[in-house]
Amino acid sequence: MRHLLALALLMPALAAADDFAIDPVHTRVMVAVDHAGFSRALGTLSGSHGRLVFGDGWADASVDVTLPLDRLDFGDAGWNRAVQGLLDVDRSPQARFISETVTPRDATHAQVCGRFTLHGTTRPLCMDATFNALRRHPMPPFRRTAGFSAIARLDRFDYGIDAWPSVIGRDVEIRIELEASRGIGAPAPDLPDEDSAR
Repeated sequence: MRHLLALALLMPALAAADDFAIDPVHTRVMVAVDHAGFSRALGTLSGSHGRLVFGDGWADASVDVTLPLDRLDFGDAGWNRAVQGLLDVDRSPQARFISETVTPRDATHAQVCGRFTLHGTTRPLCMDATFNALRRHPMPPFRRTAGFSAIARLDRFDYGIDAWPSVIGRDVEIRIELEASRGIGAPAPDLPDEDSAR
């Protein structure tokens, strides 16, 4: 009876998923799009924010992330102004992805599908996600941190972004390198040693 009681008390703790805040500094998004057939233009942005839920595996995983499009940088001020005009950043300054389903492929890979809002239009979007790590961060304040990589592809015409079709390709690849930690914006909690925090 004592063992059954101990198991009953332990099971909720094992099943509970952790809630993390997306790290705006160490989360980076890269966008790649064809440039008149000569090359793939690469833009990156930081400053994303949102929430990630993840526990022991993919079962309870979810993500809600907002991307500040005014920080999208293609490495040249003129290019940046042109892209911001193309995206109509003044009226739609953010993009947002909210997951709805997570389909595991194995312990470290899953397909994450949800709703992506861009340029005032919301459409379904799926991405291939890789789970990299979940443990105490090695740098102070040693927060419990989760890390993921993901790749998604979309047709910009689906979002009403159809200008310059002979210069800018319509197929866009999005790569996300995401870190999220517990307690961002709050004092760091006392954590056990690294081995027990895994």
